[in-house]
Amino acid sequence: MSTTQSERLRGLLDPLVSAAGLDLEEIEVTRAGRRRQLRIVVDSDEGLTLDACAELSREISGALDASDVMGEEEYTLEVGSPGADRPLTEPRHYVRAAGRLVKFRLHDGGELVARVLAVDEDGVDTEVPGVKGRKPTARRIDFGEIAAARVEIEFNRKDKKEEEA
Repeated sequence: MSTTQSERLRGLLDPLVSAAGLDLEEIEVTRAGRRRQLRIVVDSDEGLTLDACAELSREISGALDASDVMGEEEYTLEVGSPGADRPLTEPRHYVRAAGRLVKFRLHDGGELVARVLAVDEDGVDTEVPGVKGRKPTARRIDFGEIAAARVEIEFNRKDKKEEEA
């Protein structure tokens, strides 16, 4: 996608996504045979419902039809959430991952799996699970130390509501 098209798409979509109370995470235009696919990824601190995606998709579709930003070629529009395996790149991503296990790859070459407890403008407070019966330990990770991070999928994770009961 050209920079100009990317900028034009972002300029058109940002106000629509913001008005829906969501964050515009990604815009991607790819080829799918003779057609193009416009993939728009949105998210929010409260999560994303199917109804919210459908409503936003209708609004975006109307705005795209009224503009020439996608040109004359046919395209397919897809509006969705980032998915569980998306990289954590912004502080708001870590806020949304609070309570979850995250695998951190650090700039010093180390790797760490820890549960996100709290996030501020400088970094993440985590709890590193204990190994072989040892107690978990607290660790602070500054954003500048993080080379990459992703949420680890937990199939038997306790829900916050269960823990409070």
